[in-house]
Amino acid sequence: MDDHDEVEVPQYFLCPISLQIMKDPVTAATGITYDRSNIERWLKAAVTGQPLCPVTKQPLPSHNLTPNHTLRRLIQGWCVANASRGVERIPTPKAVLGRAHIMKILRGLSVPNMQSTSLDQLLSLISTSTDHAKDEERKLMAECGVVKAMVSLILKCYKEKKTMFLNEALVILSSIWIPADVSLEVRSIVADNNDLVDAITWVLLDLNVEGRTHAINLMKEVVKVAGSSLIERLKPEFFKGVIGILLDRGNDNDNKNINVGPIKAAIRVLLEVCKHGRNRYKIIEANTIYHLIEIELELVQGHAQPEKYKKLSELVFCLLAQLCTCADGRAQFLGHSGGIAVVSKRILRVSPVVDDRAVHIFGLISKFSATNEVLHEMLKVGAVSKLCMVLQADCAKYLKDKVREMLRMHSYVWNNSPCIQVYLLTRYPMLQF
Repeated sequence: MDDHDEVEVPQYFLCPISLQIMKDPVTAATGITYDRSNIERWLKAAVTGQPLCPVTKQPLPSHNLTPNHTLRRLIQGWCVANASRGVERIPTPKAVLGRAHIMKILRGLSVPNMQSTSLDQLLSLISTSTDHAKDEERKLMAECGVVKAMVSLILKCYKEKKTMFLNEALVILSSIWIPADVSLEVRSIVADNNDLVDAITWVLLDLNVEGRTHAINLMKEVVKVAGSSLIERLKPEFFKGVIGILLDRGNDNDNKNINVGPIKAAIRVLLEVCKHGRNRYKIIEANTIYHLIEIELELVQGHAQPEKYKKLSELVFCLLAQLCTCADGRAQFLGHSGGIAVVSKRILRVSPVVDDRAVHIFGLISKFSATNEVLHEMLKVGAVSKLCMVLQADCAKYLKDKVREMLRMHSYVWNNSPCIQVYLLTRYPMLQF
């Protein structure tokens, strides 16, 4: 209930910050009571130094907020008494998660007949966390050792080749992992932990779809903080497991379109690891370029909503561009009968990021792999025509410069094509065909 013109609300029911009825009143160290969500936002917004109490202007410790149960019950009672006048009863707020409670749950994990209950309790904490408290609670759980406990459980399942409790551990770990707040302790657990990477790879290769989805989301975070020595020693099974996600595209909830989440996570993993050593070649050897092209073809043929799949296409083109810097990558790209056509189709259709990467791919092809057969295919499927459209479109100057370079480079093949209009030659005299 935010506004009741005909009901006089007691002044002490109102939060001093929002002037709305408090749903979860808490009393600060300065003795002033606020609604929890409002005062927590105030405390987070403090830029420098210790935040001040909005009312008294005294220093306000962020950790010292005491629930005012008496006031909450009074507010709830008043809401019930005025229900006939349109006042809705405020719900009883969820208890604030405490360190002692988390530690008690973790101790239960070491007792065999309490493991299931303890995992259920952790899952419940995650699922019932309110939006304004979610990040703080996840951070507290990580600080209490939940990350370390879940990693240990996943490794135990992997070594014993048992899947009991594995999905639960993956869900909990991927849910509370906060990349921006990864502690030194967590980094030490992951940095050179080959066993953890092997365990997640095992899930990607052998388990059900649900487990694989959580595993690829977790792998996406692990490779960000893993040490370079670990990334450079990744095994062929790792690439097989990650790229397997691209094969198992499945359907999302409407049973019609590509299930985007796991595919995006898999591509992010590949983008992260292809920066190191020979991983780029390992990714190419796993036939990844073929699968990326197939994903884009499905999006084109399925007439998918551009906004819904824009980020997926951007990731696909970013990885394609990385892989096409290698001769083997360009050969695999050109070996797919739809490669040139789908890249051409997506230019000026998706986003500036896709335009940039698509022109970069064509630039690499035209510079290093431009056989007569390839050049004629670019002409046949409309790639040359689309490059000419880039010159007319509202694109960045550097993109237009790249296109001009390509058109000049292969003018001997393309200059008699009807797609290169006379007015383009007049408008852009630098094309000198």
